[in-house]
Amino acid sequence: MKPYEELAKAYEPKDVEKRWYEFWESEGLFSAQEKSGKPSYSIVIPPPNVTGMLHMGHALNATLQDILCRFHKLSGYNVLWMPGTDHAGIATQNVVERKLAAEGTDRHAVGREKFVERVWEWRKEYGGIIIKQLKRMGAMCDWPRERFTMDEGLSRAVRKVFVELYHHGLIYQGDYIINWCPRCRTALADLEVEHEPLAGHLYQITYPLAEGEGGLTVATTRPETMLGDTAVAVNPEDPRYSGFSGKRVKLPLTDRVIPVIADSYVDLSFGTGALKVTPAHDPNDFTLGQKHGLPSVKVIGDDGRMTEEAGAAYAGMDRFEARKKVVADLEALGLLQKIDKHEHAVGHCYRCKTIVEPNLSKQWFVRTKPLADLAIEAVRDGRTRIVPDTWNKTYFDWLENIRDWCISRQIWWGHRIPAWTCAACGQIIVEMEDPVKCPHCEGTELSQDTDVLDTWFSSALWPFSTMGWPDQTDLLHTFYPTSVLVTAFDILFFWVARMMMMGIWFLKDVPFRDVYIHALVRDAEGKKMSKSKGNVIDPLEVIDVQGTDAFRFTLAAFAAQGRDIKLSMERIEGFRHFINKLWNAARFALPHIHARPEAAAKKPASRSVLDRYILSRLSRVIAKVGPDIKEYRFNEAAGALYQFTWHEFCDWYLEAVKPILYQDCTDEEKDAAVNTLATVFQGVLTCLHPFTPFVTEELWQKLPQTEGSIMKASWPSSDDPETGIVADQEAEDTIALVVGVVTAVRNIRGEMNISPSAVLSASVRPSGEKDAAGLSRMAGMIKNLARLSELSVDGAAHRPKGSATAVFAGNEIFVSLSGVLDLAKETERLQKEIGKLDKDLSKTSAKLNNEDFLAKAPEEVRQKVVAQQEELAEKRDKLTATLDRIKEIQAVQ
Repeated sequence: MKPYEELAKAYEPKDVEKRWYEFWESEGLFSAQEKSGKPSYSIVIPPPNVTGMLHMGHALNATLQDILCRFHKLSGYNVLWMPGTDHAGIATQNVVERKLAAEGTDRHAVGREKFVERVWEWRKEYGGIIIKQLKRMGAMCDWPRERFTMDEGLSRAVRKVFVELYHHGLIYQGDYIINWCPRCRTALADLEVEHEPLAGHLYQITYPLAEGEGGLTVATTRPETMLGDTAVAVNPEDPRYSGFSGKRVKLPLTDRVIPVIADSYVDLSFGTGALKVTPAHDPNDFTLGQKHGLPSVKVIGDDGRMTEEAGAAYAGMDRFEARKKVVADLEALGLLQKIDKHEHAVGHCYRCKTIVEPNLSKQWFVRTKPLADLAIEAVRDGRTRIVPDTWNKTYFDWLENIRDWCISRQIWWGHRIPAWTCAACGQIIVEMEDPVKCPHCEGTELSQDTDVLDTWFSSALWPFSTMGWPDQTDLLHTFYPTSVLVTAFDILFFWVARMMMMGIWFLKDVPFRDVYIHALVRDAEGKKMSKSKGNVIDPLEVIDVQGTDAFRFTLAAFAAQGRDIKLSMERIEGFRHFINKLWNAARFALPHIHARPEAAAKKPASRSVLDRYILSRLSRVIAKVGPDIKEYRFNEAAGALYQFTWHEFCDWYLEAVKPILYQDCTDEEKDAAVNTLATVFQGVLTCLHPFTPFVTEELWQKLPQTEGSIMKASWPSSDDPETGIVADQEAEDTIALVVGVVTAVRNIRGEMNISPSAVLSASVRPSGEKDAAGLSRMAGMIKNLARLSELSVDGAAHRPKGSATAVFAGNEIFVSLSGVLDLAKETERLQKEIGKLDKDLSKTSAKLNNEDFLAKAPEEVRQKVVAQQEELAEKRDKLTATLDRIKEIQAVQ
């Protein structure tokens, strides 16, 4: 039997969290079994970048996954939560390149091999920071299975996927327009480009006809690209340009002549209706160029500077400097007709924020349409469910309009593309093993492609590569498909859709049964958190101040489907008070449970209506919380637990049971109360554990009737006659009467400014025989909780003189105020307070009616005054209602 240890007066999370997390890890309580008779439940963690630090998105994501995993473990499942990190090609290379720059060198100076070694060294020293931070969140990941996208096993999976897709004709190499970052010197996928509205200009430029008078005027936002124009296009339906198709124009600032072509693609309403066509620097122009057989002239190089093909006057200039010179030169020639201000969306690199340049380049692509069709079908037929389903349309729209995926990156950190070119015959060789000679001509001079694969290529294999594929492992057999993917909406396409495509293609089954898309964590005003706004809340600072459990419970309590979370330190502090409430409940309960350990473990012969009530309420909560967690209604589950724990268990049950535990009751009554107290407290800890793992483990260990970790406990049943956790409507109805009458008396005390310690007398006129019996039976409890010296229950009772009244469910309650309250003095006090409030309201109203104030005051100042006025008005209404009540009491004296 565990000895009783008195709890500290306040819960101090720091030492508790460290101690229990180390215990869970050392005991292997996070470990999944590769073979088990239990049902399987699995989640793969969205792998944070190896460069990452814990932010609010990570904190929310980890909390929700941990709730699901701990709940299912308590529910008897064999749970795998697969952890790991992503090598984050561009981001990690940038970090190490900055370190090299600080040393006065760069990657080209140290060479590819040495540079990659430096990256691995950096990863070894700093790459595990976010893993340690996830542990502080309480994440029950199976850490010995931690994977990294550049691990040997995952690299083998990447190679197999590339080779198979290549030989199926789904990976190919070609010259296409891609998104190019001149800073990172690499191609970017469409999804890696962030479009931001920028204030720019629309330039109208005249291209003179090569034969005869006149010309065509085009409109462009990027005049520097005109040096690479190979045609001007007009819409054949445009009457302004009838007869122009087939003619030629002189390309200004060059010695070239280019054709005028007709194509219905041209938008008649944009600019002048004549479109300059630059196939090497615009994706739509590239398509037009292919359609009309136009050449591509690349005038902006990979470094963001103008090429020799731009002409001697511009070669070597930065693209934006070249823009200024082109505009000046056109103006000097009289060909610049007009410049209008024009805001348009401009693509930026998602890593370094440099403006992206659409550029013609030879790259590797995945032909995505066949893969996307499979991913669409899987959601349509229900094999994978997206929650909330409002995201289905977005998912379908993107996949139905998908473009081929550019997977090559011109960096050194990542999975190098396993393709070799034979110098002798020019053939490309793609096989699982590095070739030593060409299978086509037996040549031995082979060179491997210098590019690496897009980071998302390896991440797309995460649900099965982490489980040992391409080997058919027990882990893969047991846990694939995974149960759910918990993720943010912003990587629905980056990652989720690509995992769907790869999982279905290679394993012939979806990678996860559910995709739960959680919301965004915003600041208290609903604004997106950003360092520039100064409104970022650091999760680690929150944990240091408020504790992990309070932080986790806050996130869960506000994680409503489809609604962003408005987070503030005040809200987190509020839930810290909840953790302390639980702690104080334990400080009360544990001495009584330890005093009667046999009773705590033995089912009593009978229970009081109070005991049956709290067990019934626990039954209802268990019946709600389990399904809520399963269906990702985290806020509803947290709300139900909060309401039950704080209000029903702590505020009502613990207060009501005190007379039984402290006063002269029979041993049988005390034993029954202790058993109920122990049963309910154990149930509360178990249900709260997925949300608040640390404090629940600490308190679980203090109970005499528990063994081992709470992580080995079983989720309680909502219908268990053996423990007494069963629904009992009669007991609930009876205690509801008690609560109603006590609350009515307490409200009268509050409204009349009567001290909580003052002893009152009251009478009740019940609504019927059933309530009369219940109130009579529970009169002792009502008197104790409401601090009443007398309580009469009488169907013929009349309102006594000088009494305040209240009604609950048809039962009339009369509280005598004679000798307790001087109604005249109370009237005078209320009138003074109302007068003061009227003056304050007059001041706020004057401000809000002052047009000068409304025009000049900042929005936050105006809102503060509005809130102040609303608060004052609410106080005045309450005081006025109390004054009216006193007048009504005086009228019946």
